[in-house]
Amino acid sequence: MFGLGIQAQTPAIYNELNEALPEESNKEFQFIAYFYNHVINTNVYPTSDFLKGQVVGRLFGQNTSTTSDSLRPMYFEQRILPFFFYSPKLFDGRVTLRASFEIDFTWGDGSYSTGGNSGGAISSDFVNLQTQNLEVELIPVKGWKVNLGLQRMYDTPYNPYTTFFEKMLNTSYRLNYWGTDAVGVSVRKDNDFSSFKAGFYQLYENAIQLDDDVQLFEFNYRRRLNTKLNIGGSVYYIRDRGNGQGGPSIIGQGLNSTLAVFNGAYRFPFGSTNYKSDIAWLGGYFSYNDDILSDNLFASGYFNYNLGSTHLKPNEVWEKGPTIGGFGSNLRLGYRYDQTVNDIVWLDATYTSGDQNGIVDDKYSGVVTGNSWGTPAALHVNHGGYLLFPHANVVNRYIAAVTDISNMGLGISAIHVNASKDIIPHKFSTKVGMAAGWSNAIPAGGGKFIGTEINAKLAYQLGVFMSVELHAAYLNLGNFYDSSIVNGGIDGRPANPYTAFISFKWLMF
Repeated sequence: MFGLGIQAQTPAIYNELNEALPEESNKEFQFIAYFYNHVINTNVYPTSDFLKGQVVGRLFGQNTSTTSDSLRPMYFEQRILPFFFYSPKLFDGRVTLRASFEIDFTWGDGSYSTGGNSGGAISSDFVNLQTQNLEVELIPVKGWKVNLGLQRMYDTPYNPYTTFFEKMLNTSYRLNYWGTDAVGVSVRKDNDFSSFKAGFYQLYENAIQLDDDVQLFEFNYRRRLNTKLNIGGSVYYIRDRGNGQGGPSIIGQGLNSTLAVFNGAYRFPFGSTNYKSDIAWLGGYFSYNDDILSDNLFASGYFNYNLGSTHLKPNEVWEKGPTIGGFGSNLRLGYRYDQTVNDIVWLDATYTSGDQNGIVDDKYSGVVTGNSWGTPAALHVNHGGYLLFPHANVVNRYIAAVTDISNMGLGISAIHVNASKDIIPHKFSTKVGMAAGWSNAIPAGGGKFIGTEINAKLAYQLGVFMSVELHAAYLNLGNFYDSSIVNGGIDGRPANPYTAFISFKWLMF
């Protein structure tokens, strides 16, 4: 369980990071670091001592997270992300080595040991450096880039090393399907009016002498129709021959893994039966006024259909297993009413198909995401909420009511409404929001309504790339949690979750 390194939580900071990074620099070697610290008061906590508070996944799920109407956990967490860039003049800027790392811990959590996400106790002396990226970018011809090694694997056509992270969270598939790091090779071509990316990633190798790997292939194309409107389409394909082998610790990975349950995805009930699967995602998307600078209106949306087949081997012969066919969709609409990009109101709506009876009819009609293979490997974090869907300002605890857009295979209908304002332009801002969610299929013993959230934020810029923020959110649980299947076996509806935290951020370079 200590293998649950929450690598995919970190992307929220890259918006600030990428705003600071020039595409070209005269320096051969560059170092940049992002420091993040927060103090949290909440009633959400894990009940297992084994997890030590390092928790990923769905609230009331198998990560043992729960809520209390009397306990009020309060703790400090800290993170630093160092980034190193080396581009020797010998190659005239055509070769760049990138490396990024992560050191996370909860204040007072451990010392004199080794592992990730710990090392904040007295005397410390803890070995806890985690590798995020280690890759080389080659530019064989102007406009073409080849990335080789451990790199960002995002469901976007944009270059993750030269694009504001905020843009990638608001366009294409918004990292709802793939938003993590993986080893492989990707090729991209960028110009003024279009871009495309093709990639191959080795998700799991397992035994090198056997055909038991998990591999992902991608092709994503974007076309700029005019100064404001972009459209695009993509094909993603995963070849899973791992049979659940590999993955974090002993929980495995794949369609039948405990990892899927932890992440709030649907777990195919194959048990110990050998399986293999082939799954494809066919999708299209659009965006209008990405940067909220060319017009008062802005919008983006996608539709993505996943389809596939499985085969089972209960004895010596492979047999056809359940098929897969489901879809996910998202629409984001907003209006800028004043001078800065924080002076906006926006609506964020998500709908995914659900399956009422699982694979009883030999077909799964829900959504499949990267959360069946990584932890987490698919994110939905830029909607304005904190508890209904997860928020990105986290270190060791990535918990929400719905952490995968499949909602355990039941499907989701959700809406977020937000309004923000720069009280002092570029210095002091505020934001308020509300959200509501419904399950598209009904769990046994429960209802459709997941809950209603209200939230608020205050942010003050202390200096260049340094800020302090106050966040708060409350989720009123609905009759969805009357079901013991989804509420962690609690007798009756659990206590409503809340969170409040003060954070300090500093991008140094």
